[in-house]
Amino acid sequence: MATPDFIRALRASAGHQLLFLPGVSAVVFDEAGRVLLVRRADNGEWTLVGGIPEPGEQPATTAVREVHEETGVRCVPERVVLVKTLKPTEYPNGDRCQFMDITFRCRATGGEARVNDDESTEVGWFALDALPPLGDFCHFRLERALAAEPTWFDPDVPDPSLL
Repeated sequence: MATPDFIRALRASAGHQLLFLPGVSAVVFDEAGRVLLVRRADNGEWTLVGGIPEPGEQPATTAVREVHEETGVRCVPERVVLVKTLKPTEYPNGDRCQFMDITFRCRATGGEARVNDDESTEVGWFALDALPPLGDFCHFRLERALAAEPTWFDPDVPDPSLL
């Protein structure tokens, strides 16, 4: 994932300290029920499209923008499928981040899937029974996008009567 300019500006004063940042993921399905995946350029792993909202950008807009920027596919968000704070991550340069991921289920509306920037080396549509190796969180987001239940929230949410 390319580092947005506003994060670079923050890092100039914050150094490597932990930044809590919003993140957006898009589970995009086409009319055949296939899911759109990208192979990341930085680690070679297959995953869903994702990115960081620009300051003031709505999360759904981020999902649409990131999908188009990375894959050339146009999509429409249908619903939020989960909201989850992830464990902190440390990058090779020492920068530390913790993301709050908002995952959207999206429907493809046009464009042709292709590598559209330098963040990925491959882009493709995959049948659900022919997925490449994916990480656990990627599988979880995909499962949530396929589920009929409403948005998933971490079960650690306290009972409001206790607050």
